[in-house]
Amino acid sequence: MTNSLLVGVDGSDGGSRAADFAASRAAESQTQLVVAYVIEWSPYSFNTPQENEERHKRREEEITRAESDVVQPLLESLKARGVDAKGIVRHGHAAEVLSQLAKEEGASQIFIGRRGLTKLQALLFGSTAGSLVQISPVPVTVIP
Repeated sequence: MTNSLLVGVDGSDGGSRAADFAASRAAESQTQLVVAYVIEWSPYSFNTPQENEERHKRREEEITRAESDVVQPLLESLKARGVDAKGIVRHGHAAEVLSQLAKEEGASQIFIGRRGLTKLQALLFGSTAGSLVQISPVPVTVIP
């Protein structure tokens, strides 16, 4: 188990503020920062084989886009600041995936923005930050 910090990002201003705050903490403690981008995705659906094939293709395209548009530019910025960082992109429920990643990566703390890209989704299903605070195995810092 390593000692690292985990930050959840989604390309929003809130995610950027969380990444900046987490980077400062990682630099101060000389700890690796794990940057995680979670693509909301439910494994529960009833599809035909053709729909499953299309769904798989969309998943791969989403991962590629998240890595190139959000994670890689952020990692380059962090490394320019002298922060040891790595990126991970996964599909799933954001709070559950971040909680699992904290265990896998040996994170001692998770940072997340209070509000992400989809306000409607938060209204309908609850916020990622609120859910993460409830299920996280480590302390969660929610950045306004």
